[in-house]
Amino acid sequence: MVERRDVVHAIVAAVVQVVATEGAQYPQTERAPLDWRGYLLLLVGPLMILWMRRRPVAALTVTVLATWAYVLCGFAFGPAFLTPIIMIVYSLVSGHRGPAWGWGLASLVFMIGYSTWLTPGPHSWLHHAGVVAFLFLVLTFAEWMRAFRERRAEKAEKAAEEERRQASEERLSMAQELHDVLAHNISLIHVQASTALHLIESHPEQARSALSTIKTASKDVLSEMRGVLDVLREGAPRNPTAGLDRLDDLADRSCLDVKVVRTGEVRQVPHGPDRAAYRIVQESLTNVTRHAPGSSVLVCLDYGDDTLSVTVTDDGAGKRDAVTDLGGGNGIPGMRERASALGGSLTAGPHDAGFRVAATLPIPAGETPKESS
Repeated sequence: MVERRDVVHAIVAAVVQVVATEGAQYPQTERAPLDWRGYLLLLVGPLMILWMRRRPVAALTVTVLATWAYVLCGFAFGPAFLTPIIMIVYSLVSGHRGPAWGWGLASLVFMIGYSTWLTPGPHSWLHHAGVVAFLFLVLTFAEWMRAFRERRAEKAEKAAEEERRQASEERLSMAQELHDVLAHNISLIHVQASTALHLIESHPEQARSALSTIKTASKDVLSEMRGVLDVLREGAPRNPTAGLDRLDDLADRSCLDVKVVRTGEVRQVPHGPDRAAYRIVQESLTNVTRHAPGSSVLVCLDYGDDTLSVTVTDDGAGKRDAVTDLGGGNGIPGMRERASALGGSLTAGPHDAGFRVAATLPIPAGETPKESS
């Protein structure tokens, strides 16, 4: 189907070639006046504009041959060369370099031969040099346009690839967030539900406390999941991502004996390390809840000049009450991936009778801290 802009271009080219040639023929008294053949040949090129996107080489060939016929008939020079120039430039830019250069050089030979042998009077080398310069200027301009379009297309492809890569990283980050939110709260709910079932007849007050914890944990998990999933909805309001400013609240909700100690110059850290540190502590408390629910936990945050050290250590006292029916998880590998993604490191393993997770997260200079909520 012919595009509307091609119709407009064809009409403009036809008007320019016919009307402007009408005016250009008067000073050229040695050339033949336009007749029906001249008007017909002047309209061939504009008509080919309607076909150049579908058959660029054929349109170029017909236009060039029609222009040669126009010149051989002795009609006036001037705007008649507009559509051949358009066709050569379009063919070269669209990737048909061979035909464009071939017909361009053939036209050069034709014009020099025509001027030398088929027109009266001698023609100086300046005339031929002008024809050569003009044609090579057209071809050079077309080559520049082709290179420009290729660079622009390559840049757009790189931008699209970068966008796809960022989207993939966002999906991975969201998966990690959901894992941490669900693993922590569901483990807490499971442990407290088991406690409530065990104590509901003998110690109903303690069972009520466990059920209250389940209610709070379920509310928290819904709130955090909503905050994570709101990222998918453009323009949706979103609560600030959990960070170290909510660490004390996390400790209070963990149903563990947690002590938080901060050393060094306590300050607000950039968003990446801030979120990673919070999630590492959260996942560590989740592991304690699952594997040693009666243990005491010490969380240490050491604020260095360019690093943040996070250490979570439990005494292992609750191993006998470990939850055994929650299945495996991806907790420690996930924590290690978070630390590595920021250029940090994480180790995890037995420590005395318990377990220790230790992470070191770099704090890049000049990075914007997370906005306070």
